Amino acid sequence: MTYKHIGKNFTPPDIEAKVTGAARYAEDFKKEGMVFARLLTSPLPAGRIVSIDTSEAEAMEGVVGILTTADLPQPPPPANPALASDHITYIGQPLLAVAAVTEEIAENAIEKIRIEFERRPFVTDPLDTLVEGGPNPYPTGNTLIRNAGEAAAGTTAAGTDVGEIKWSRDAMNAFRAGREPSGVTFGDEWSYGDIEAEFAQCTTIVEEPFVTIGQPHHALEPRTGMAYWENGRCYFHGSLQSHTIAVAPLAGMLGIDPANLVFINEYTGGGFGGKIFPYPIMAVTGHLARKINRPVQLRITREEEFYIGSARAGMQGWIKLGLKPNGEVGAVDTVIVGDAGSGGGASGSSAAEHITLMLQPAAMRFRGVSIYTNTTPRGAQRGPGQNEMAAVLAPIYDKAIRQAGLDRMEVRRLNAPVSEDKIGPRRGDLTSAFFPQAIQMGADMFNWNERSQRSGQRNGSKVTGIGIGMGYHSAGASGYDGLCRIGTDGKLYLHTGVGNLGTYSYAAVVRTAAEVLKVDWDNCEIVRGNTDLHLPYSTYQAGSNTMFTEVRTNYVAAQDALRKLKAIAAADLGGNADDYDIDGQRVFLTSNPEQGMTYAEAAQRAVAMGGEYSGQEFPEELNDVTKRAVQGLAGSGLIGVAKDSRHSGTVPAMTIGFMEIEMDLDTGKYDIVDYTCVADCGTIIHPLGFRQGMNGGGVWGVGLSGYERHVYDPQNGLPANVGLYQARIPSYLDVPHVTNSAGLDIPDPQSPMGSRGVGEPAQGCSAAALASAISDALGGHLFNRAPISADMIVNHVAQLDQYNTGELKTNTF
Repeated sequence: MTYKHIGKNFTPPDIEAKVTGAARYAEDFKKEGMVFARLLTSPLPAGRIVSIDTSEAEAMEGVVGILTTADLPQPPPPANPALASDHITYIGQPLLAVAAVTEEIAENAIEKIRIEFERRPFVTDPLDTLVEGGPNPYPTGNTLIRNAGEAAAGTTAAGTDVGEIKWSRDAMNAFRAGREPSGVTFGDEWSYGDIEAEFAQCTTIVEEPFVTIGQPHHALEPRTGMAYWENGRCYFHGSLQSHTIAVAPLAGMLGIDPANLVFINEYTGGGFGGKIFPYPIMAVTGHLARKINRPVQLRITREEEFYIGSARAGMQGWIKLGLKPNGEVGAVDTVIVGDAGSGGGASGSSAAEHITLMLQPAAMRFRGVSIYTNTTPRGAQRGPGQNEMAAVLAPIYDKAIRQAGLDRMEVRRLNAPVSEDKIGPRRGDLTSAFFPQAIQMGADMFNWNERSQRSGQRNGSKVTGIGIGMGYHSAGASGYDGLCRIGTDGKLYLHTGVGNLGTYSYAAVVRTAAEVLKVDWDNCEIVRGNTDLHLPYSTYQAGSNTMFTEVRTNYVAAQDALRKLKAIAAADLGGNADDYDIDGQRVFLTSNPEQGMTYAEAAQRAVAMGGEYSGQEFPEELNDVTKRAVQGLAGSGLIGVAKDSRHSGTVPAMTIGFMEIEMDLDTGKYDIVDYTCVADCGTIIHPLGFRQGMNGGGVWGVGLSGYERHVYDPQNGLPANVGLYQARIPSYLDVPHVTNSAGLDIPDPQSPMGSRGVGEPAQGCSAAALASAISDALGGHLFNRAPISADMIVNHVAQLDQYNTGELKTNTF
């Protein structure tokens, strides 16, 4: 199909501001009378506050106020509190905030505060608390227990408690040695198919342990916030990935009606899953501003961002995988212990679900448990569960394929999902899938048949490794609201509340409305970034979700506007609405195109007619956020507004990556010679945005498998890598200057423009391809860890093998 805007490149409207430095982030906003807040954080990994003496700090000139836990509602553990008191669970946890006329005074005041602590036992490795007799990270246990409890006033945590699960030492020893643990308790279990019968049909079976270590989000913009109160309304400048979907939970944190919150967030300097929804520290900014009745800026440092900025959950696990003689995956069995940090959650089930889709085993069983540690809180990070599983699964899958004497690409293509296949333990449907074609396209682009012959080739101390990896993430939702407005000036105003986390999807998706209404892009204006600008209730900006979900919402809003355009023309010019068409920003009689009106004239008539045409009436099914937006726009033009219907099935974003590396066996360093990635993600809405997403994901995948990890000292709970330079992320020196990427560009039938997202799995397939290539360069050796660092490679080559996955240690070098 030929489109006017879809599939075409354009310049998103925020580009110039970013390039010139005119873009304003939360830290850039100032307000008359504003004061500065600083945090006092915990020096302990576990404990509680016995007493606090703030008298000396409060007496200092320039100190305006102090916020403690006495000023905030306290959620029960394991919810992550804005300020901790009775349950301190990690070093760096915020305990109180001091506001002063300068940051220096606030810092000096913190030095004057005296706190008496009670220490508690702590733990940095999930297996050390899971084993019988091991210390617990909380006084009441080490894992999440769900119940029917209600949230404390002013908090969002409900239905959870901390309980205890312990494994016998024999079971733990077996697990650490790479065997299936028996006679133990899990927190989550599911299965489908007859796993024993399917394993019996397999001629190749491999069993392996694995470890993936968590990593911080490291968003370049820390979660600084600025808030002030006027006439009972809170004006909050924050840093979130999402926008209008955050209004209700942030208002809940502040104890106000959502109608009394103005949330301003035009630019965000990265989030990667760590800023999807409002986070606890935002409550400190808002409550402190209200307490002292002054605008407050709480600036978060890079070190503080490490502590409170959330992180990827780690995994310690065991997997058994069986292949039938032809290469079909017969059965998979896996056990996963998830590192949930001090709060949040692990992602074992989603990691296992990745296998159900990408390998399509006839039978599968997952058993898992999420275990707390006294380390930073965990949360979603790009492809949570799926991407780290992709990294450790790829070499294990390779091992089974090699033992079966088959081709690694061909077996992946054989088991690749198609539209009729299923996902997950409930065997859910897919909206569409064409992954075999993606694998073949990638193999052709990479020249797999020729390159795979280079596997293991030596050139002095250097050896070639060829890797292949797959990525997956569910990438679409539905049921949100769309809103657009044709102004009396004839312009199309595209209202969106999706949020701008640093990518360009927020701008690409609204072009759907311009496509439907056949409006030139230079006659469109995107309205975003401030809830006072009347924005609709949009999806969360995360999980590669925006492309599918917000194309749908913009489509239904534009269809509503189109219906009203035709109805207005029919009312004024005669005939039925079906007699009219649009083009050139006019609505006209199909049988006589000269008879019609411009969009500006139609908008003016909408204002005169009132009712649904001008926004004075609207569907009751809309979210309250959208209702308030329409009420604010009423009488300003022709309003197109609608709620999207629900879609059916999982929306799978899938990628295949091929990588060639040259590894120096003397140093453990490797150069990525070539990387090729192909996506099965529906219609490509914005080609440049697609390519940047594939490149960015590819670079970060190199970090997941090669560099980034948490490291904690088990003797004192101190982290060893709180900065960007300590938790090294890949640079342009670590990746090819040019990567090859492409999309199948086969439309998804449940998207009106055929689109699906793809950002998440772009990281997963890169991480998997690198892990596969490293293993291939070393003759199929399995580290079964992510990341794989240069010293691990050197020690393996020297036959020291100090990094024995059999002990399953995590959060360490």
